[in-house]
Amino acid sequence: MSTKPRTNVRRIWALLCALLALQLGSLISPAYACGCGAMVPDGTSRIGVDREVSVVRWDGRREEIVMRFTVGGDARRAAWIMPVPSRADVSLGDPDLFPELDALTRPEHLTDTHFWPGAGDWPFSSGGRDSVGAALPGAGAPRVGVIGRERLGDFDVARLTATDPDALRTWLEANGFKLPERLATELGPYVDRAWEYVAVRLVPREGGAPLRGELEPLRIRFDSARLVYPMRLSRLARTPQSLGLYVLADHRMEPVSPIGGNIPEVTFAGRVEPEGATAELAGDRPVFLTAIEQRFPEPSRIDGDHELRATAADTPYRRIVHHRELLTVGGGVPVWLLTVGGGALVAVAVTLAVWVPRRRRRRTAHPGVGGASQVGGAI
Repeated sequence: MSTKPRTNVRRIWALLCALLALQLGSLISPAYACGCGAMVPDGTSRIGVDREVSVVRWDGRREEIVMRFTVGGDARRAAWIMPVPSRADVSLGDPDLFPELDALTRPEHLTDTHFWPGAGDWPFSSGGRDSVGAALPGAGAPRVGVIGRERLGDFDVARLTATDPDALRTWLEANGFKLPERLATELGPYVDRAWEYVAVRLVPREGGAPLRGELEPLRIRFDSARLVYPMRLSRLARTPQSLGLYVLADHRMEPVSPIGGNIPEVTFAGRVEPEGATAELAGDRPVFLTAIEQRFPEPSRIDGDHELRATAADTPYRRIVHHRELLTVGGGVPVWLLTVGGGALVAVAVTLAVWVPRRRRRRTAHPGVGGASQVGGAI
């Protein structure tokens, strides 16, 4: 018996094992960073930021960031640190903010009807397909200073200043924020620029359950003459990072550069009249909303923080999802089928209308044809 089938089975089994190992590796690899700062678990536990979505409000002088993380892993404790350019106020964010913005920016769905069947239509296939398009509508200061510390929901928040990155790391570790070795190096540029820090510990949940799913939103406010979204600490991440950013400002905004990630994609841009939690953040007046998505396949290539600027024009944009639909009538009967069938019937009718009279005329002109008998006799 041929050994080829056995060889194929072994290859398939080896491939499945490799894929399984890859998936397990991605689940247990520690994620030492998220978009806004370094996130670390306790001891040998693992935590991964599956998704980070942030809302940024900027009026030219003051900036507010509301962050929501979706995490996975087995860690029961975790901590992260976020650099900010000036003194920050920290509070819990409104969880209704994100579904409201999702509703404001969701794509418009259009149906395109077509006459002839395509690859996704009967009789060629039972499925369909969609396509996506676009439409325009100080010296002498202490090495580490504690500005404040408070408990906010799931978070133990410390607001800090520092003039030495190693001293900052020492304070953090002495106060329960165990951080990776490389963090002191990555904090250096922020210390040089006299930035301050928001250090957050995720307090263990009731019953000691692991930190999984969506965490409570956290709202951070600080003065800033430019719109900046801290990203540099994401260089520490060991897995690809994904960032979703809603920007509320007076004009359409764009990142100055990709900072080492994929080209940022604008998924929505337009002036909106916010309501609810969005109105509370935006100041209860019309505001320009820009939604941006970006992937960082290799976080180690991140070379700075996101700085955003106003675009040359406030050009609106909304994604449009086109659904292809076969033109039908009645109970879903394809028009092309009726047309083709009707055309065939007409052709048959025309053929019969021409052929039958001709047949009759030939029989009249030649009465002996067709088996008729003639009777005669001799005289």
